[in-house]
Amino acid sequence: MAEAAGLYGRLNGSSTRGFLAYVAAGAACAAVLACYVISAAEPGAGDGGGANGGLRLSSRSARVWPDLAFNWRVVVATIVGFLGSAFGTVGGVGGGGIFVPMLNLVVGFDTKSAAALSKCMIMGASASSVWYNLQVSHPYKEAPVIDYKLALLFQPMLMLGITIGVELSVIFPYWLITVLIIILFIGTSSRSFYKGILMWREETRILMETREREEQSKSACAASDVVIDPSYQEPLLSQPQPKEKSALETMLFNLRWKNILVLLAVWSCFLVLQVVKNNSQSCSTVYWVINILQVPVAVGVFLWKAIQLCRESRARRMNGNWESVCEASVEWSPAQLIFCAFCGLVGGTVGGLLGSGGGFVLGPLLLELGCIPQVASATATFVMMFSSSLSVVEFYFLNRFPIPFALYLICISILAGFWGQFLVRKLVVVLKRASLIVFILSSVIFASALTMGIVGTEKSISMINNHEYMGFLDFCK
Repeated sequence: MAEAAGLYGRLNGSSTRGFLAYVAAGAACAAVLACYVISAAEPGAGDGGGANGGLRLSSRSARVWPDLAFNWRVVVATIVGFLGSAFGTVGGVGGGGIFVPMLNLVVGFDTKSAAALSKCMIMGASASSVWYNLQVSHPYKEAPVIDYKLALLFQPMLMLGITIGVELSVIFPYWLITVLIIILFIGTSSRSFYKGILMWREETRILMETREREEQSKSACAASDVVIDPSYQEPLLSQPQPKEKSALETMLFNLRWKNILVLLAVWSCFLVLQVVKNNSQSCSTVYWVINILQVPVAVGVFLWKAIQLCRESRARRMNGNWESVCEASVEWSPAQLIFCAFCGLVGGTVGGLLGSGGGFVLGPLLLELGCIPQVASATATFVMMFSSSLSVVEFYFLNRFPIPFALYLICISILAGFWGQFLVRKLVVVLKRASLIVFILSSVIFASALTMGIVGTEKSISMINNHEYMGFLDFCK
């Protein structure tokens, strides 16, 4: 088991420079394309004034809420929602990239309502997955399967990034959001798929070596032919065996109330700030003050946890203890922590732009840091539960989604999240291949990139045909 647990740390040693270069090159290409499109579609050229007005209308489109009734659209939404929630939570990515296009194109919701309902589905699936993960033990050691230290490190920056993403979604044209998300999703999907292949090969090698040792052990026992006196068999058989924990005992062990209370405090601070901001006039002094106040809250909690990790890691190294302070098999340094803060912001920004929980970046990132797939999935889902529930409460006060439809989709997601975790975890135990979780993560991200690409291309072509303005929008108008 120790060998199996260590393989993920060894795989983490592979360089990520190629992936970062890919993301940087893709972002640069998107920036160049944006400059070209904006220069070619100035709102003052020709009938640009009318086009700009048309885009403002389409950007802030009228609310469309279909009725909850039994028809083929609801059936398709149920099937896609169940499968997306099941596989999305197993991979630790949520599934917002699938839910938003499905709710928009199939069911008929407007884009903003679809994003809000997507958050509801992610919240339901994440909550049931967290409930399931609290009742299972760590596969390799006596520790919670949820890494609370990493959750505290990433949650504040993820929530701050979601706020930034929501603000940028008002300014950025739809085609640019689509291009950026496709570039990111294809990169993270390819990287995760590559890591899954490496894990699969390493697991195959370990399984073959284990079988060979078992066969050698059996051959040695058969050759020795040791006969045990029956009088000694009873004491040998009656030796006390280690007691397995019940589901309740495992849950109590997995709960870390101090860390949970800190996460709830951060969640509450962001909720209060968001509610006050939404009740203030857009672009007013109060609006910007509330926006700025979210930065010290997020950065303060992040720095508190980052300093703890650095100090604990340094103290262990000085004592000759090379065991990681958390599930991530990296030596925490200021450069590593800055990188994690940046990735948390990017993940949250993508979540705000797309209407997801930010798991599309957090899940692959935890794997990149060396977490085993079970811990990466459980921790990413735990963090998404907080970020998505914050958005759901905020959208509820803003009346962004119909309550009956939201409750129906939440129920579907709760069932899907639990059974998805149950079946896949059982399959991992039987096959002894945790790489299955990585392949599921990669597949969900790729499916999201595919659906976002189809929807984005269709909408962009429609905007071009209608001569709509495709540049950046004014945030305060």
